[in-house]
Amino acid sequence: MMELYNTTCFECSKLITHRYSTSFSLGIKAFAEPMRDPIYAIYGFVRYADEIVDTFHGYDKETLIADFKSQTFTAIQNQISLNPVIHCFQAVVNRYQIPIELIDAFFISMEMDLTEQVYDQAAYEKYIYGSAEVIGLMCLMVFCNGDKIKYSELKPAACKLGAAFQKINFLRDIKSDYEERGRTYFPNIDFLNFNNQDKMNIEQDIRADFEEGFKGIMLLPVSSRLGVYIAYQYYIALFEKIKKLDASVIANKRIRISDTHKFGLLLSSVIKTKLNILSRS
Repeated sequence: MMELYNTTCFECSKLITHRYSTSFSLGIKAFAEPMRDPIYAIYGFVRYADEIVDTFHGYDKETLIADFKSQTFTAIQNQISLNPVIHCFQAVVNRYQIPIELIDAFFISMEMDLTEQVYDQAAYEKYIYGSAEVIGLMCLMVFCNGDKIKYSELKPAACKLGAAFQKINFLRDIKSDYEERGRTYFPNIDFLNFNNQDKMNIEQDIRADFEEGFKGIMLLPVSSRLGVYIAYQYYIALFEKIKKLDASVIANKRIRISDTHKFGLLLSSVIKTKLNILSRS
């Protein structure tokens, strides 16, 4: 019966991924089958932690995230949890020997969301590392499947790619982060006076991260390359769309990529990968 419980828990994380992110769901389906459940488990776990600090208004978020954190580390130690999301996450952590310090860094960033409103450069970099870069590194542990040399080789690029994705999320959500949560992630940026020069500076930083991140995609194992490339193509498309818009538009509207466009990116990514002609755009 334990096998049934494990299967059911992983199905829960798969459902969470599908409900919350069509783009990541498309990417995960492109992974080799043995990798899909572990990545669903990682996404489901970080998604629910993020929900606690972002949307559970009216509840004691500090207590909720502290309890979620405590349950997580207890589950990793005991190798079981009655919370299905935490249970499948701990199974992945133990199977792939994901370093505890990555999980610690993730929770530090989640806790920062409860207290920080305006980020200076140091806090900004710390937050991005814990909220995005370590997620890429957790996934990389799965992709490398015990190959420590490959992991060390790809670690810098994985961090840069995760940072690029997160910074685009910040730019896309700059209005809701400020108005709904009172947060301004970008250092030295005044949301009420957000202008095209501010936007251009942020875009240059993102472009540099993308350049380094793309190099890592080219070196990924075949079993994971297409899935990561699909996510990369989605974020590049979102980035290019944002670049064409005035800062005033970004500050007043959440920019999206249509499902039709996402499907087109999926097909294009599959073809480029099969022909081994991966491109930066």
